[in-house]
Amino acid sequence: MTQERGVEALRESGLAHEIVRHPPVNSLEEAAAARGVEPAAVIKTIVVRRADDDYVFVLVPGDRTIAWPKLRTLFGVKRLSMPDAETARDVTGYERGTITPFGATRAWPVIADERVLGRTVSIGAGAFGVSATVDGDDLVKTLDATVADVTD
Repeated sequence: MTQERGVEALRESGLAHEIVRHPPVNSLEEAAAARGVEPAAVIKTIVVRRADDDYVFVLVPGDRTIAWPKLRTLFGVKRLSMPDAETARDVTGYERGTITPFGATRAWPVIADERVLGRTVSIGAGAFGVSATVDGDDLVKTLDATVADVTD
């Protein structure tokens, strides 16, 4: 795959999407404006470490944060963590700020916060300034994501 493997993987997935390209942004509000969506519709893909060499992608609406107690309960574990930037790049193939399940070097399980459903959302497409506008329900289905209330 090329440098735009996220876009290629989106295309190959069959998920209906619109690619949006924009200049660099410095905040959630700027990202939402550049993508033409509300901040809550900007989906952050967070990499979470469950154990050695065991990670998941968590899809989090832009206006929310991971609720660690909820996520630990979902997995039935006492400890979860976020990897450092280098480890995140090693396990996904993407730099922080560009991470997406699409085209990642490993197909880690995906957890989608329940607020992703029932709306149009914008998810990163693997490069700075590149995103995809998609139907949240279709996104969850395409990624075979587990849907749960995992944010505050």
